[in-house]
Amino acid sequence: MTHTNKENGKLPLDTESYWRTDIEFPKFPSLEEDIQVDVIIVGAGITGITSAYLLVNEGLKVAIIEAGKVLNGTTGHTTAKITAQHDLIYDEFIRNIGRSNARLYYEANTEALNFIKETVDQHKIDCDFSTQDAYIYATTEKYARKIEKEAEAYEKIGIEGGLVDSIPFEIDFQKVLVMKKQAQFHPTKYLVHLLQLITEKGGLIFENTTAVNIETGEQPVVLTREGPRITSNHVLACSHFPFYEGLGLYSTRMHADRSYALTVKTKKKFPDGIYISADQPTRSLRSVTVNGEEMVLIVGESHKTGQGIETMEHYKALESFGEEVFGLEKIVYRWSAQDLVTLDKLPYIGELTSGQPNILIATGFRKWGMSNGTAAALLFRDMILGKENTFEKLYTPSRFYAHPSLKNFLVENANVVGQIIKGKLDSPKTKPEDLSNGEGAVITLEGHRKGAYKDDEGKLHIVDTTCTHIGCEVEWNNGDRTWDCPCHGSRFSFTGEVIEGPAEKPLQKYDYKMIDNLTSEDSGY
Repeated sequence: MTHTNKENGKLPLDTESYWRTDIEFPKFPSLEEDIQVDVIIVGAGITGITSAYLLVNEGLKVAIIEAGKVLNGTTGHTTAKITAQHDLIYDEFIRNIGRSNARLYYEANTEALNFIKETVDQHKIDCDFSTQDAYIYATTEKYARKIEKEAEAYEKIGIEGGLVDSIPFEIDFQKVLVMKKQAQFHPTKYLVHLLQLITEKGGLIFENTTAVNIETGEQPVVLTREGPRITSNHVLACSHFPFYEGLGLYSTRMHADRSYALTVKTKKKFPDGIYISADQPTRSLRSVTVNGEEMVLIVGESHKTGQGIETMEHYKALESFGEEVFGLEKIVYRWSAQDLVTLDKLPYIGELTSGQPNILIATGFRKWGMSNGTAAALLFRDMILGKENTFEKLYTPSRFYAHPSLKNFLVENANVVGQIIKGKLDSPKTKPEDLSNGEGAVITLEGHRKGAYKDDEGKLHIVDTTCTHIGCEVEWNNGDRTWDCPCHGSRFSFTGEVIEGPAEKPLQKYDYKMIDNLTSEDSGY
């Protein structure tokens, strides 16, 4: 568990999320035959599982399919704060989308928090749920002014909280803002219990079953890579990135952002509360209990996937921060997570495209998936049952705010074009024989750009570096030993298997061309 190497000091050699350890995950079969249900849910994270729980309780026949294992995606790698304090967002929302919409966003996430608390209480779920005040602090004058503006926004929309004079650990701060009565929990313990409740009510769950496309119509049909088809009245796309975009152009309307996490045993006691810095790079803090021991979760260092410095440097930066503020006895776990950010920072939850009420999506939670994912499930339930929901218009994917949506659309897609050109012009000098055991790199092989990883036994794994989504060139992530796409955040194992979409197909061993994906029938793109 704490196996480290000399080069990386106290950092564990392998990445592993604490939320995925010391817990018995249920196992589910693959789908092996065509089925028909009322609702098919694609993705077994917090949104998909909570949606299934709500819908089976309404008497609907529900099935979940998951491309890999349940709770092994973003939900299994979260910070697991349940809060409506999503960085400095409310002043920005008031300016960009209006005070009433900013208030609605706060209400939606507060309702989600209360739903989780009530569900934990109702079923007596042992998941370390605790109410905590949430603090955001500034260490510079620039962000101190932003916090003052955010405090004014809290007052305008009626958020319980405000400026406070201190934080209970040694950081040179200038301003601190608190949001009262937020929460934290152990997400996989909570959701494993919901899985049990879903199956008890007749819900179907299938692992290792990859959705690749939808045949639209009055009863849409989800096509799977393995062959079986699922006919339903409604499709909920709850995969991290929508497995099917239709005409929604989601690839052009979001970018992928990575962050890093350490679970550490500290020399100084951690106080109550959950914390996040306003300044960049982000520092997010909360307590966590590991095998009866009080530890601290340190999260931060966000950057666009596949872009920026060597990823191991982000882990080292968090280690240095933890050492300076708390003193570190040991680092027990390290892992990274990926989140999607929309053009206006509001999630896309609702009809895939306007006028398609039987295909719904939820994506773009911007690192705040515990509350937003739950809010999405509550909205889905009402939409499927034909009930009015206050938040439907707020979250609808077909919305468009001229500011900042247009500006961000142009910036994000200029970045994608830049990354494509940069990758195509890249001429790496590294050759396969230059690699040491445990090292990966982009190399040149017989005049072509390839990806190579030499494992600990010295075996060489070669892949084509062209991402199978829209043809960008992937980069090596040495911190997690993965191939990451800088355009839309697809991630692949060192052998080329898909870890995270939007790509649906593995990296190829031959020279891959984008036309291969465009001409394929089993693709949602």
